[in-house]
Amino acid sequence: MNRKRGELYRNAEQGKIAGVCAGIADYFGWETWLVRILVVSGVLFGMPFLILGYIAGWFILDKMPEKITTGNHEANESRYARGNQQGKQKVDVSNESIKVKARIWQAGEPPKQALYDIRRKFRLLEGKVQAMEQYVTSAEFTVSREINKL
Repeated sequence: MNRKRGELYRNAEQGKIAGVCAGIADYFGWETWLVRILVVSGVLFGMPFLILGYIAGWFILDKMPEKITTGNHEANESRYARGNQQGKQKVDVSNESIKVKARIWQAGEPPKQALYDIRRKFRLLEGKVQAMEQYVTSAEFTVSREINKL
């Protein structure tokens, strides 16, 4: 994992209680469910100081700013839902990055979902190229070019 780590924030949008586990998962590039299982297992197996650590994280860590986006599973599910509604509304995904996870605990998309998103992205780009080719080969473009030469 050669990912640059930013600052550690609470991710209240994807959190169940306060977003501490979701923030830790974002920081390390792991899936949120894995961090939650580790914390709950630690508390159940005799490490009650994790509860104090969670509460301290709740008060110490700042909320994640709105402009920072995460690559967690929940965000990818919403993008998948938008992709399934492609026929109903057009979605511009040309500036979205697709992050594939190599291991199950890493944040990102499963390979099958990533291939779906890549295929959707290429279909949208192909449609844009076809529209551009249609315009360039049209008489309207020729007339417009001749007028601009004057």
